[in-house]
Amino acid sequence: MSLAIITGSAGLIGSEAAKHFAGQGLDVIGIDNDMRKVFFGDEASTAWNRQKLETSLPNYSHLSVDIRNREEIDALFREHGSEIKLIVHTAAQPSHDWAARDPHMDFTVNANGTLNLLQATRDHCPEAVFIFTSTNKVYGDTPNALPLIELDTRWEIDESHDYYIGIPETMSIDHCKHSLFGASKVAADVLVQEYGRYFDMKTACFRGGCLTGPSHLGAELHGFLSYLMRCACSCRDYKIFGYKGKQVRDNIHSADLIAAFDTFFKNPRSAEVYNIGGGRHSNCSMLEAIRMSEEITGNEFRSTYVEDNRSGDHIWYISDLARFKEHYPDWELQYDVRGILQEIYDNNIDRWKLAP
Repeated sequence: MSLAIITGSAGLIGSEAAKHFAGQGLDVIGIDNDMRKVFFGDEASTAWNRQKLETSLPNYSHLSVDIRNREEIDALFREHGSEIKLIVHTAAQPSHDWAARDPHMDFTVNANGTLNLLQATRDHCPEAVFIFTSTNKVYGDTPNALPLIELDTRWEIDESHDYYIGIPETMSIDHCKHSLFGASKVAADVLVQEYGRYFDMKTACFRGGCLTGPSHLGAELHGFLSYLMRCACSCRDYKIFGYKGKQVRDNIHSADLIAAFDTFFKNPRSAEVYNIGGGRHSNCSMLEAIRMSEEITGNEFRSTYVEDNRSGDHIWYISDLARFKEHYPDWELQYDVRGILQEIYDNNIDRWKLAP
């Protein structure tokens, strides 16, 4: 039996990974204790997605385990040992703002939880592939020092600049403001690299831009496109934090990200780091996303502008995908921002209509 262990399995990326690798014939154990509900309230609970996985995937089993519990994680890995071929670690506290409210919980979830999983892998299945969903926030606010140009609907960088295609993995992560969330993810990111180098394990950090898709439960503090589309559908007021709403993000559909994970799993390397996102193919400013949401929903968008930007927030971030594509040239993005927003709308509008 070949087994995949997926943390955060009821969340956006975790659930997509569970469905994909179960479809590839692996037995899947999902680990998720619905901490998203703790972080963002009842509306953000992933219980509905867990139930979908349990009823639709016969080779899926679910454990409500906290990754901070070292003993339970070790016992799980000890029980299955060399049957474990893949670990996809997506569980996290994902919000800048929330991390500042409770730094201890943020760090223990993001850093200590990752350490528990890495050590259990080393002890019980060292040949398994370990994939970690890191974040572009490991670069802190260094991207804000780039020579940006203000255009009508977005901040942009000159086409002659080395980073026009996107920000590479060689950008420094030092001497900058990360937010506490960014700092805890840096710790986890470096641990994943170090276990790969020091113990010759097959590990990869995927430093994501905005990860999104139809299963994303966006909240005000996390989940840009999903939350924006929900506000557009329900005519809720949306807060724009600073930068005139012209801040730019690249957005990658969960299916495109899971395809990258699968490609790495089939031909793994050690201690790899990849910037992964929509790149130049799939990116938008907040103003541009608002315009697209109005076109899709037919509703006039309601927003409030807050002058102060979020601490450590990026003004412009587009991922340079060249390193991953050099290693895996057959991988290609399938979705752009408009396609992502349309799919979020199509797959959620009926459920949102029923919500209070």
